[in-house]
Amino acid sequence: MIQRIQTVYLLIATILTGSLFFLTMAEMADMKDFYELTWKGIYKIGPENTTQLVIPGWALSILTVVATAISFFTIFLYKKRLIQIRLCGLNMGLLLGLSGMIYYMGKSGAKELGASELSFSWPLVLPLVALVLVYLALRAIGKDEALVRSMNRIR
Repeated sequence: MIQRIQTVYLLIATILTGSLFFLTMAEMADMKDFYELTWKGIYKIGPENTTQLVIPGWALSILTVVATAISFFTIFLYKKRLIQIRLCGLNMGLLLGLSGMIYYMGKSGAKELGASELSFSWPLVLPLVALVLVYLALRAIGKDEALVRSMNRIR
């Protein structure tokens, strides 16, 4: 299982999407308030680092949890390569949606809160890097499946 390159790709993709749980994806500010976009939504940062949830991000939370879980569970389906291929395709769509959702939440949240400044942090690219890794895993799984089918033809 771990000796296959697609397992490494999927594990790194899981770590990248899982790191979104701990990082700030965007920061917004107006004249008097400061806001942060995390996987749970947009928080207002008050004095002495007190936080208050201003805009909940249910869709962002669900996409982050599901994309991370699918990346992780796909690793353990190494005996069912066709299911792995389908889950990788689904995960690629989810990761693309996650990147779009981060961008949308940042833009619409800044507009709704009247924030004059919006800056996206580097974690915005993590789902895109994970998308590339899942694509590489998908190709490697496809090569394994082709190899197994060719061996079955020889017998």
